[in-house]
Amino acid sequence: MTINRQWLLSKRPEREVGPEHFEWVESAVPTPAEGEILVRNLYLSFEPAQRGWLNDLPSYVPPVALGEVMRSVAVGRVVESRHPDYRTGELVQGTFGWQDYIATDGSGMFPINRVPEGVPLTYPLHIYGLTGMTAYMGMMLIAEPQPGDVVVVSGAAGATGSVAGQIAKRLGCTVIGIAGGPEKCRWLVEEVNFDHAIDYRAGDVAAQLKKLCGNKVNVFFDNVGGEILDAVLANLAVGARVALCGGISSGYTGHSLPPGPKNYMQLVIRRARMEGFLVLDHFDRFPAAIDEMRQWVEAGEIRVKEDIVEGLENCPQTLNGLFRGRNFGKQLLKIAEA
Repeated sequence: MTINRQWLLSKRPEREVGPEHFEWVESAVPTPAEGEILVRNLYLSFEPAQRGWLNDLPSYVPPVALGEVMRSVAVGRVVESRHPDYRTGELVQGTFGWQDYIATDGSGMFPINRVPEGVPLTYPLHIYGLTGMTAYMGMMLIAEPQPGDVVVVSGAAGATGSVAGQIAKRLGCTVIGIAGGPEKCRWLVEEVNFDHAIDYRAGDVAAQLKKLCGNKVNVFFDNVGGEILDAVLANLAVGARVALCGGISSGYTGHSLPPGPKNYMQLVIRRARMEGFLVLDHFDRFPAAIDEMRQWVEAGEIRVKEDIVEGLENCPQTLNGLFRGRNFGKQLLKIAEA
């Protein structure tokens, strides 16, 4: 009998997430009912938002329930179909969770989509999926960079930040990335064409930023929050735009959160605005945006980097690694061969 391995949420973490917060279950592979497909998961996607889904707090999506398979977007192959719209052998993307197999009718929080022909199997999990679209919508609709602007991106070596910065560079901006460690900073400048990179582990971010562009930051695309947000607020230009994408420095715990930014009055002094956004509000723009992103990627104007861990047993540690800066590029986990 083929086994379906699953990670079920058993206890809500208060701070860091680990294997102790989940139950490892092995059971028979489900049988698809009429109108369902059976999907064999191949790759799982990891993003900081998953940690927030573990908190029993009001949010933009319901929390993962105790006893439920941990929620995650994945790509997989249809191994059996009793659904009129899907054929056995097709590659699909959906919210399939931390498990080997899922029987589903294709509905849910993020409806199933086919993996487009001619694209790498994993790309719908990032550059042509929620990650790439977050970078696109946040930069194009919220930050609105103009040619000649100075654009700063935190979490710049991650899947969202690296793409957001490259979009701004395409638009004629000077781009400064903030990342952790010399290897990531070197990659930003040498491989993805950022103008400058600041290593936040090397010391005072505000001082490094002031040296590069003091009080001239027109756009800040923030994935981090905390002290780095404060450092950039101190260097805003008049009329600056701050796009709040995430706050990974908080750990997304929902407990013992740090206080808000000390330098928020710079928004008044600099007549700037700070706006949060969710990519889920812009689903109607996805098809056109994905088409444009694909043109940029295939032309070599946008580069992507993947960090792939192997083994379903490593899911909890992989999620926690996002908050320790272990990932370099888009964090994925491979379960099986395509």
